[in-house]
Amino acid sequence: MPIAARTSIDAIAPDIYRVHTPVPAEEFPGGFSFNQYLIVDERPLLFHTGPRRLFPSIREAIERVIPLSSLRYVAFSHVEADECGSLPEILAAAPQAQPVCSQVAAMVSVSDLVDAAPVGLADGQLLDLGLHQLAWQSAPHVPHGWECGFVFDRTSATLFCGDLFTQPGTGDAALVETDILEPSEAFRRQMDYYAHGRDTPGVIEKLAQLEPRRLACMHGSAWSGDGAALLRSLGRSLAS
Repeated sequence: MPIAARTSIDAIAPDIYRVHTPVPAEEFPGGFSFNQYLIVDERPLLFHTGPRRLFPSIREAIERVIPLSSLRYVAFSHVEADECGSLPEILAAAPQAQPVCSQVAAMVSVSDLVDAAPVGLADGQLLDLGLHQLAWQSAPHVPHGWECGFVFDRTSATLFCGDLFTQPGTGDAALVETDILEPSEAFRRQMDYYAHGRDTPGVIEKLAQLEPRRLACMHGSAWSGDGAALLRSLGRSLAS
């Protein structure tokens, strides 16, 4: 996919930035977007790396806020090109950084993909960035991937929810309060990327019980509102 470099960076909460690259309709029908999220703290963390070919523009956007070399952690939901495709390039530019992922991802993939020792987190395990306290949420096969998981920032009540609410379009607004469920579900029904495993309802309810106030989506706008209600609505839609 030929994607021009036009990456922006915008704050969606104190210390939290959405790094956003739109894909116009002429390159992807209806338009699309790729997001990463930067948490600026004593030990800065990047959630998602983006595809390898976007690395130069993503790096330039991050460095409007902090030097890329200051990253300490690079986290991602599961092993896929848009999640961690440029992990080797980022680790080369940030030699003190460590990959952060599920224990399964660390065991079956990441320990071989890169030289840096991964931090494999168990469900509920905390990662201390300084001010921000992150809790890993294991989510196997939700929406896909044996190794899948998410990060919940207890400090800001932000759930970094990966592919759960994949929105079509270029996602120009960094943060919205409008409905993202209907467009994301319409997109899913065209090319369903959910595994629909038997544990999906339980995982969705576990995430809802965190009561997030902000959802940091990988594709489209981040969202602010009653995250528990929105997640339960997603669960009902998936079950219908």
